[in-house]
Amino acid sequence: MEVTFTGKTALVSGASKGIGRGIALQLAKCGAKVIALGRNEDDLACLKEEIPSIHTIVVDLSDWSETKQSLNGIEKIDLLVNNAGIAVLSPLGEIEEHDIDQLFSVNFKAVVNLTQIVTQNLINRNVGGSIVNISSKASMRGIREHAVYCATKASVDSFTKVAALELGEHNIRINCVNPTVVMTELGLRIWSDPHVVNEMKAKIPLKRFAEVKEVVDAVMFLLSDKASMITGTCMRVDGGCLAAL
Repeated sequence: MEVTFTGKTALVSGASKGIGRGIALQLAKCGAKVIALGRNEDDLACLKEEIPSIHTIVVDLSDWSETKQSLNGIEKIDLLVNNAGIAVLSPLGEIEEHDIDQLFSVNFKAVVNLTQIVTQNLINRNVGGSIVNISSKASMRGIREHAVYCATKASVDSFTKVAALELGEHNIRINCVNPTVVMTELGLRIWSDPHVVNEMKAKIPLKRFAEVKEVVDAVMFLLSDKASMITGTCMRVDGGCLAAL
């Protein structure tokens, strides 16, 4: 299935590493003008070295005002991928207020903020568009020591469904991709204990974790016109992990 985004401008958050980097690169290869957001200037510079046409912006997405200011003056955005996310893991009794604030600021508030910015741009231009939020299978099942993380991703899923209802009349589609563990730098760091890894893989019918490309492919499909009748959905890229729920 050939997908092209020629003539489109795509905004990708958390584009400096992992899934976000893969999405930014693939969008550019498919013809999109890519605006890549991230916190690490060096990582964004490496991304730009690989594809010089990518426009990079260093921004702390947990800062609502700074995010709006960083995108002020960008005249056209057609596609948005809300990928930025962090994980702070703690047993229930050890969760601190700072952890909750930090996780919700990046994993949820930034999604709302960027979605507002992009959809207002689309509505002002009277054109349709497509948004994909990177959620997680953690939004749909409990995982030990992931209480706050699971809550942020469940919030993303619910927000996506409501946004689909409100934005449909403007021909703006919004969907989620909900991966299992993905073999990124973050994934490898969190899932480093062989016992825990084996226990989690045993719950996945395909008996493995996801590769970045497998998540990227799902995002490309949902962003594209091939998914023109799909909105408000949560697409599981989990090897069947949630099939029995």
